[in-house]
Amino acid sequence: MIIPAVNAEEACLASGLRVIAVSHLLELVGHFNGRTVIAPYQSSGLLHQPKPYPDLSEVQGQTAAKRALVIAAAGAHNLLFSGPPGTGKTLLASRLPGLLPPLDEHEALEVAAIQSVASQVPLTSWPQRPFRQPHHSASGPALVGGGSRPQPGEITLAHHGVLFLDELPEFDRRVLEVLREPLESGHIVISRARDRVRFPARFQLVAAMNPCPCGYLGEPTGRCRCSTEQVQRYRNKLSGPLLDRIDLHLTVAREATALNPDPTTSENTASAAAVVAQARARQQQRQGCANAFLDLPGLRQYCALSSTDERWLETACERLTLSLRSAHRLLKVARTLADLEQVDAITRSHLAEALQYRPSSN
Repeated sequence: MIIPAVNAEEACLASGLRVIAVSHLLELVGHFNGRTVIAPYQSSGLLHQPKPYPDLSEVQGQTAAKRALVIAAAGAHNLLFSGPPGTGKTLLASRLPGLLPPLDEHEALEVAAIQSVASQVPLTSWPQRPFRQPHHSASGPALVGGGSRPQPGEITLAHHGVLFLDELPEFDRRVLEVLREPLESGHIVISRARDRVRFPARFQLVAAMNPCPCGYLGEPTGRCRCSTEQVQRYRNKLSGPLLDRIDLHLTVAREATALNPDPTTSENTASAAAVVAQARARQQQRQGCANAFLDLPGLRQYCALSSTDERWLETACERLTLSLRSAHRLLKVARTLADLEQVDAITRSHLAEALQYRPSSN
């Protein structure tokens, strides 16, 4: 393969390729006519030195939120944190990529190809799980892709990684609604007058939001001054179908903080990632994909319940007026909880915990 010298290192990511790196077309002419033969490029190995992720132990407290983060990582589930400012929602979200299994060669090549197409800057390290955090003012084309010559957007740049949407209700509702299809299919189709381009978009969505416009609804200090109408209008920016596609909903409450916490007393990324890796290995061996990506036949086969537990779950879903999609996603989370415990059968306790992460439709 003949390639520009600046891209030679990333071309070596693909195994079995003989890479000829050239800086100028005259070099290539000399190579072909035999005057100056260019030796195959030898990789420096620099791309195989991954950058460290921020550590989970740096997040103080928030045991329940960390539990949800591990569940999300173990099953590739979408996650929504809701809570007042300063409770660590952004810190928690930024720790998710470090909990995920490393990219395999096929995934890494896909990520490298996307980064190469979307950027003029050559790769500086072996592709890691992307973590994309677009601003809430991002336009539709910036988020999902587009333009006169279609270019990948943030959801494609987050392929095989994490898309973090902070201040979720502040995004344009029309832009958020476009996410519904790629969240189900893992790709986005950009249509133009003469072009129809399909970009990969198998990302894990993590979002954060305040409980109200000012952010302090429910705080014991009584700081919130939002009216009921303002709160309802704020929450109505998020449609039911979009929220249905988020598996884990968690309120992150404010906790007492220490000025100099001891990081050794908190779970770190390495130990949490090891637990996640074991759960993912079970899923890969059993069904060949993460639990979040199970289709309906896979759901029926691998998330089977006893008749008693099935009736219990149906009753719970009726009382909470959960949609069928919500019930299916609840089952996938319960399957992940069982995998984290390294057990085959989904039990009532797994269903009960998974149910805690579903918001009522009322």
